[in-house]
Amino acid sequence: MKVVETEELPVYDSSLQRSMALSELLDAYRYRNAIFQLTRRDVVSRYKRSFLGIIWTMLNPLGMMIILAVVFSNIFNAGPTYAAYVLSGLIVWNFFSQTTNAIVNNLNAGMGLIRKIYVPQSVFGISAILTGLVNLLFALVPLFLVMLLTGVHFTWAFIFTPISIILLALFSLGVGMILATLGVFFPDVIEMYQIVLVAWMYLTPVIYPIAILPETTRFLIINFNPMYAFVQIFRATTYDGRLPMLEEFLPALIFSITSVVFGWWFFSRKAGDFAYRV
Repeated sequence: MKVVETEELPVYDSSLQRSMALSELLDAYRYRNAIFQLTRRDVVSRYKRSFLGIIWTMLNPLGMMIILAVVFSNIFNAGPTYAAYVLSGLIVWNFFSQTTNAIVNNLNAGMGLIRKIYVPQSVFGISAILTGLVNLLFALVPLFLVMLLTGVHFTWAFIFTPISIILLALFSLGVGMILATLGVFFPDVIEMYQIVLVAWMYLTPVIYPIAILPETTRFLIINFNPMYAFVQIFRATTYDGRLPMLEEFLPALIFSITSVVFGWWFFSRKAGDFAYRV
């Protein structure tokens, strides 16, 4: 009797499937060229029609700093270095607010592509963070100039500034992915977030020294406002010219890791449903 050999049919076993978070991470790495192209597109398209081009990235925080310094320097009885103090805080805050909003916008803009071909949705969030990092690097130029003009001295501690930027980027990525996920299912969340951002900024010592606040308010901000930690460690290596103390660095590290791990897990769990919702 002749036996006919047949090909073995593939069998799907859910128990052998990798976690969704790990699968999304590996897919994002495989599509790293797409991340690069999206980042390049965002950087180029943002400034190609602007008369000032990339210079606007430097003038924007500088202009805000001038306005805030003029308005608040007398109120807070600030010294000559107040402008550098404000600008250092604005750079951190602008990165966070712009990248978290960009992650939501990039995901919405990429839905047409997602419906046609497979692209891991996380690439839109990662590209938003990389675009923000490019903008932040240019924004550091006016900070250097203001520090020189106001007499703030550079120290060797400045070489550790990239660490604070990396932690800020991880935190922003996590928050942005949470917002993007919630925004797909509950669009009103995005509108509410814009209001929260305004309140959040004024609860973060960007334009005022935290020492002027009442003790109870100061305790709440230091311990329960994540952005305080990131502003503080960035200012430590730039404005203060020192390394962050352990009690300053640890909260930023914990907030960043918690945010990106939970945000990535939450995002990857729901990513498969995005194309049917947006």
